[in-house]
Amino acid sequence: MPRYLVIVESPAKAKTIKKFLGKNYEVLASNGHVRDLPKSRLGIDTENDYEPRYITIRGKGEILAKLRKEVKKSDKVFLATDPDREGEAISWHLSKALKLDEDNIMRITFNEITKSAIKDSIKKPRNIDMDLVDAQQARRILDRMVGYKISPVLWVKIKRGLSAGRVQSVALRLICDREEEVNAFVPEEYWNLEASFDIKGKSKLLIAKYLKNASQKTIKSRQEMDELLDLLSKSDFVVESIKKNERTKKSPMPFITSTLQQEAAKTLNYSTQKTMRLAQQLYEGIDIKGHGTVGLITYLRTDSIRISDEAKLEANKYIEENYGAEYIIEDKKEEKVNKKIQDAHEAIRPTNIEFSPDMVKASLTRDLFRLYQLIWKRFTASCMKAAIYETTSMRINNSNIIFSASGSEIIFDGFMKVYVSDKDEIKDKIDFGKLKAGDKLSLIELTDSQHFTQPPAYYNEASLVKTLEELGIGRPSTYAPTITTILARRYIVKEEKNLYVTELGEAVNNIMVAAFPSVINANFTASLEALLDSVEDGTIHWKTVIRNFYPDLDEAVQKAEADLEKIVIEDEVTEEICEQCGKNMVIKYGPYGKFLACPGFPECRNAKPHFEKIGVECPLCGEDIVLRKSKKGRKFYACIKSPDCEYMSWPRPSKIKCEKCNGLMLEKGKKLMCASVECGYVTEIETND
Repeated sequence: MPRYLVIVESPAKAKTIKKFLGKNYEVLASNGHVRDLPKSRLGIDTENDYEPRYITIRGKGEILAKLRKEVKKSDKVFLATDPDREGEAISWHLSKALKLDEDNIMRITFNEITKSAIKDSIKKPRNIDMDLVDAQQARRILDRMVGYKISPVLWVKIKRGLSAGRVQSVALRLICDREEEVNAFVPEEYWNLEASFDIKGKSKLLIAKYLKNASQKTIKSRQEMDELLDLLSKSDFVVESIKKNERTKKSPMPFITSTLQQEAAKTLNYSTQKTMRLAQQLYEGIDIKGHGTVGLITYLRTDSIRISDEAKLEANKYIEENYGAEYIIEDKKEEKVNKKIQDAHEAIRPTNIEFSPDMVKASLTRDLFRLYQLIWKRFTASCMKAAIYETTSMRINNSNIIFSASGSEIIFDGFMKVYVSDKDEIKDKIDFGKLKAGDKLSLIELTDSQHFTQPPAYYNEASLVKTLEELGIGRPSTYAPTITTILARRYIVKEEKNLYVTELGEAVNNIMVAAFPSVINANFTASLEALLDSVEDGTIHWKTVIRNFYPDLDEAVQKAEADLEKIVIEDEVTEEICEQCGKNMVIKYGPYGKFLACPGFPECRNAKPHFEKIGVECPLCGEDIVLRKSKKGRKFYACIKSPDCEYMSWPRPSKIKCEKCNGLMLEKGKKLMCASVECGYVTEIETND
């Protein structure tokens, strides 16, 4: 009997596949990559056309020895790593490490880990796709060059142990820029106005909102509001028009990696890392009672919305049996595919729609169930008809001041029978009774309310992934590791879902912006991603990308090093005296930012928080306001007597007093704003140009 060896990356995947194949198949795991660039040096021969120097990863010798032993026993070796660039590269490295015959390499791929998919792939082996491998090699080498050439600059300027990354640095800059926008934002006043009307025969009041008047849409002050109210009191409210429309709401597209991460963050409060970890488990296989080990979803790293014909037919059958034939979508038009998308995979969907969430719930942990349910519902909804609803809107006129009231009612729920997101909320129907155009309305009350415009929202994981995707930065496999890395380096922190820059992250970003502007330029990074796609397509040689990138990077690094050599980097000495040895303490950088340390280290190990006085008195108690950091490293300003004194502020307080009320002013970008909302005084910061 012939003997076959199948090599995959993970033990969980190996366990699932083993159950689908016969006794003459042995399935083993490589536990990811077996070869990589060395950690101790660049590992790229820049003098020899950027040839990479791969070595066996430490700790993988025993695994490779076992695999070599099995290779000798086997008639055929199937390399069954993931169906993407990284998976193709792992297979290539395995073929080199195991010295497989290049003319007889059996590379197999599958989009789902099911019995039929595995057996079909065994029947259709192919050679390793070197275009995919080269695209991965190019990305790995680009990332290595940025990390190993720029990181030493950060060591000199800030502290040893810091590191820079090609995509991570761009993500950090996006977060820093957004925080600057928020800090620089000056709120503007505006007012809302609602009118309540009594409708004959109806117990519920009709509420209409101010829409516009002849000269403006927004009411910006109390004075403008009073003028408007005075004008409204002189005339009647008359129905100008009542319109009914029928609208459709398209069913959503099935998930791709980025949209799954975004929706899981918004609805389940999962981090991108957690979402991918759980999705990996669902893909590799779960033991379902009565069915054995089953891969519940298709491959999780994809940016394609394509669905196989077989999956569509199965979905149509399930929808007809469970919801009715009227819910089946006839011929859904595919959305325009972005040029950056690689359409080799399908969207993320259940491998078998018959495995409904209720059916598998008992076999899944709570977290796995919630994610699977989200994927299952989204896919099922994507195969269903659009929702249809009727909208009714009324416009009310008084002295050319327009108010509006609107509502809607679902006529056909369509995909919303299965899946409703926060974007699908529909206003309640409003019963206008027998009202018609020209009718006068009986006013009950006018209610005005003051508001202030809000700053742009801080990034959270979902919105950052969305922005990275829109800008073309990174790919499905990189979103989660990018965010995880800058969190782990403490360049950013996550508090109540939002991402904030730490003092350390701000220092790193400032150096990157000053010394390496092209490396952290979003457009440049996106263009590199497009070049990597071209390598994958076989239209550009991978070394061409490296040849064009490295000289500019090397020049920028040399310039930064030369500039830094002119600066004597010494610890800043403070007036704070070390209680243990009497020396003046110095400012050091740690994982959380600056701190005070004794210069007598290691003999004296005294250290404590560094409170930087900003020269402004606390408005509550008159003591100094100092720069502080939250437990996670986020900067804020508070009284030095905190927590005894409760004063704190996220924006930096200014030494300049408010000209209007003599109160505390806050720095908001290039402007100063009075801390008192009631005062609202704003002025430009004077600069010495």
